[in-house]
Amino acid sequence: MTVMEQRGAYRPTPPPAWQPRTDPAPLLPDAEPHRVLGTDAAAGADPALLLRLHAELVKGRRYNAQATALTKQGRLAVYPSSTGQEACEIAAALVLGERDWLFPSYRDTLAVIARGVDPVEALTLLRGDWHTGYDPREHRVAPLSTPLATQLPHAVGLAHAARLQGDDVVALAMVGDGGTSEGDFHEALNFAAVWQAPVVFLVQNNGFAISVPLAKQTAAPSLAHKAVGYGMPGRLVDGNDAVAVHEVLADAVRHARAGGGPTLVEALTYRVDAHTNADDATRYRGDEEVETWRRHDPIALLEEELTRRGLLTEDAVRTAREDAETMAADLRARMNEDARLDPMDLFAHVYAEPTPHLREQRDLLRAELAAEAEAVEAAQAAETTETAVITEGPR
Repeated sequence: MTVMEQRGAYRPTPPPAWQPRTDPAPLLPDAEPHRVLGTDAAAGADPALLLRLHAELVKGRRYNAQATALTKQGRLAVYPSSTGQEACEIAAALVLGERDWLFPSYRDTLAVIARGVDPVEALTLLRGDWHTGYDPREHRVAPLSTPLATQLPHAVGLAHAARLQGDDVVALAMVGDGGTSEGDFHEALNFAAVWQAPVVFLVQNNGFAISVPLAKQTAAPSLAHKAVGYGMPGRLVDGNDAVAVHEVLADAVRHARAGGGPTLVEALTYRVDAHTNADDATRYRGDEEVETWRRHDPIALLEEELTRRGLLTEDAVRTAREDAETMAADLRARMNEDARLDPMDLFAHVYAEPTPHLREQRDLLRAELAAEAEAVEAAQAAETTETAVITEGPR
């Protein structure tokens, strides 16, 4: 006899009046990912938007290649490439208004620079110089988040606070499929739904959390389905269709700004390159799989539509490539300059008012640096004296 049989038949009771129930049907994502390119809906896409998306995608692809090369040259400590995911990155940056906020993950440097952050400043974290190399308030871009999903509760808090102040600010928070297995992801969605915070969660499902495939992370029909459990709509979109991603995210941003609450968007895409330069992706996936996704390349998909509509002229292609090369050349030149770092900056931006313990560490390091400088100066003076004696000889 089971425990339930011992206790008697289970009789569900209606929820109390203070515990409302929401019909889940309107919150469920579509069975198939939303697509625009290659469908009849593409005919209605704005030509200006198509051309801007194309130019940004070309620049983004070149940026990924250049940053990867800088890593191999030792100018970056690590670089998590977003090659193949450029449509998600660019769309996320372009749908936001000037006063909205972007909360990126560590792989979203492309979205950060598309938002207006200087490319070199966006790479400062990955260079190992600073925790973040740019002023988050200037372009309303939160620091690139290396810990998984910690940026999501921050996005909810900012958006909720903005609404309490009467500002129509929307926060767009980006995370990978691996990040959805973190507790911060679930806490953020729960708070966002309860508070009806104006937040859009964009999950870039690129198939792997380093080497762990999605099937070993979740048994859900899709990551977008997770939205229903928290009481928010879930959307599923082809993450390599730049127009579709822009359309879905724009709808979600409008929904949030109008007071409709949060939305969880899952973009199905693929990480063509390895997790980082330190990863050997051949250990957990085959070349055939990668090549299959290369045939669904976001730039190629967009160029097919532009060509079909007669919008992709030789001048447009040349201009996009020249702009990308100019950006890459500037990035190379500036990243090849050695950074001038002050070790005391380690203590400058930890707290508004340094704690006693932090001041003690700061003073200790300052004393050590001063002693080291004195030792070097003394050694140089001794070497100069010895050289002079040898040169002049005995008198």
